[in-house]
Amino acid sequence: MTDRLELLVKDKINIIKDTTVLILGLGGVGGYALESIVRCGIKKIIIVDADKVDITNFNRQIIATKENIGLYKTDAFYNRIKSINEDIEVIKITEYITEDNIDLLFNYEIDYFIDCCDSIKTKQCVIKNCIDKNIKLISCMGTGNKLDPSRLKIMKLKDTNYDPIARLLRQYVKKNNIKEDIYVVCSDEEKVIDDYKEIPSNSFVPATAGLLCTSFIINDIIKL
Repeated sequence: MTDRLELLVKDKINIIKDTTVLILGLGGVGGYALESIVRCGIKKIIIVDADKVDITNFNRQIIATKENIGLYKTDAFYNRIKSINEDIEVIKITEYITEDNIDLLFNYEIDYFIDCCDSIKTKQCVIKNCIDKNIKLISCMGTGNKLDPSRLKIMKLKDTNYDPIARLLRQYVKKNNIKEDIYVVCSDEEKVIDDYKEIPSNSFVPATAGLLCTSFIINDIIKL
């Protein structure tokens, strides 16, 4: 299934296949990151999410179908992964990850960590653990209340603007004297509207962010 990718990456396809990726958060961003990771032929994937598929997910999440309503996202994605490539080893962690149980994620040997969770404290813990354990990290910032996917970029955390999540993470990094570069997917688009009760969203901005997370990993592996 990776013949067309192999034309691009040549013998690096074997390194890609032997890579282990953990994806934390299987929503609008994480779902598309996972979809593209699977289709790149990576053979071991750890998926982490505590939520079930809900009708409110339909506008932006690739796993949200009528057939999947009520299923845990980890179970629904397990079925989807196996329907694409039954040879992939899939580890499911159906837990809400906090600073109290984050060690659950690091019981495995991980090459790349894709952080698509919403919790600031969990993101902070992910940064610390990935640095301490020398795991390469790509962390997604906010994709809600955005309309222009072309404004999303892979960049260093210190270079981010207009993103409240990134601002809080920059403060954390500075306070804890973290010198290592943290790579993120972030938009430089300012918020579209000011007055809302729920965070507005669409299908194309989170999806683009997820694909950029995969792009970061594949390009880092092959060092283009």
